[in-house]
Amino acid sequence: MALFVVQHKHDAETCPAGHPEMGPALVQHVSPANTAKFGVDVKADAVVDGAHTFYLIIEAPSVTEVESFMTPFSQMGSVDIWPSSSCERVVARGKC
Repeated sequence: MALFVVQHKHDAETCPAGHPEMGPALVQHVSPANTAKFGVDVKADAVVDGAHTFYLIIEAPSVTEVESFMTPFSQMGSVDIWPSSSCERVVARGKC
């Protein structure tokens, strides 16, 4: 499994958090039961308060699964996906 850091950003005007249908749907989308359907494992997620920016740390076989999983977010704003490594792995190889 590969590791990815994902960033989703949207405008305040399109923020799904307060939407009566979209907010709960996105919470369900990142639930372990649903992420397994996409072949991804969300290790952590966090929203930067007031910045309309959502970060996820995801393990997946490839970027293809991450892109598929992030499709609902890409409909509301930008999605950036970066191949990543754990700190332990970076230190073991001796470079970032």
